[in-house]
Amino acid sequence: MYLIVGLGNPGDAFKWTRHNVGFELIEKLAFDNNISSYKLKHKAIIYEGKISEKKVLFVKPITYMNLSGESVIQICKYYEIPIENIIIVHDEIALNVGTIKIKYGGSSGGHNGISSIINSLKTNYFLRLRIGVGSKPKDFNLSDYVLSKFLKEEHGLLLESLDKATEAIRHILIKGKDSAMNLYNKKTTEI
Repeated sequence: MYLIVGLGNPGDAFKWTRHNVGFELIEKLAFDNNISSYKLKHKAIIYEGKISEKKVLFVKPITYMNLSGESVIQICKYYEIPIENIIIVHDEIALNVGTIKIKYGGSSGGHNGISSIINSLKTNYFLRLRIGVGSKPKDFNLSDYVLSKFLKEEHGLLLESLDKATEAIRHILIKGKDSAMNLYNKKTTEI
């Protein structure tokens, strides 16, 4: 079984903010795979389904971003999911809107949701799918920026990145992380 966790904050006020792109991808994956029912347990909204015959849990932690690890560790223990079958989807200010990157291991890069997961799992060796939300303008506070909505002119690029992320998830499940990184970490113009 695979665990795909989209990071974000619960509540309508946070919908379609930069920090919630992980939640948006989970909802897209559930919709694309005809999954409408979910469970509310382990401090998360959990959809169960399949992608290419692989059993998958699509998860949105409802702990708020900074405590995401609490939910992830509970789910991993309950469902006995190995670390190598975890994919964490999150926003990335170091990437332009419309781009994605796959990363395995490494630091949190200052992302509090990733820090929480590293602390809870006691390892940083898990797969991350980073969705670009653009770098913050000079006059913005970082937390205000990531909690802001996307600009109207960014919507098309955002939807493109969610489509790419959906394809990347499928690729990871079918062909593995190394193949997916080789394909999706190329410059956007090459994909």
